[in-house]
Amino acid sequence: MVTIDEIAPVIVRLSTVIDAPLSTVWGLHTDIAAWPSWNTDVEQAQLNGPLVLGSSFSWRTHGLDITSTVRELVPGERIVWGGPADGVTGIHVWTFEQNGDHVTVRTEESWSGAPVEAEPDRLGKALHDSLENWLRHLKARAEQVA
Repeated sequence: MVTIDEIAPVIVRLSTVIDAPLSTVWGLHTDIAAWPSWNTDVEQAQLNGPLVLGSSFSWRTHGLDITSTVRELVPGERIVWGGPADGVTGIHVWTFEQNGDHVTVRTEESWSGAPVEAEPDRLGKALHDSLENWLRHLKARAEQVA
């Protein structure tokens, strides 16, 4: 099982409970090309081929162009992606758990690299705010669709 970098200078862990079926939440989250339609922080996103282990996708958020590689994929349960962007190495783990009529979505991400070591507080806050917004947007869209 792929995990975040537990010794990275920046680590953020957040979760939310979404009142929607797991299939809806998972479908929204893994339809990468559609991210900009519900997540206002994502300017563009494109999956290069099918969503499978080892596939990559390119996306733009907060003015940053990122190429991420899928490092683990358990449909309906877990997806991990990561890669470098402007000197920052990110590892992002998402887990999804059905609890009755709700889905608990957990996200944890680590950032390492020289830019992070230089400004861990500022970049840690930026990552926290970004993930908080992502979860808020995912919850809002999934509950709207459901």
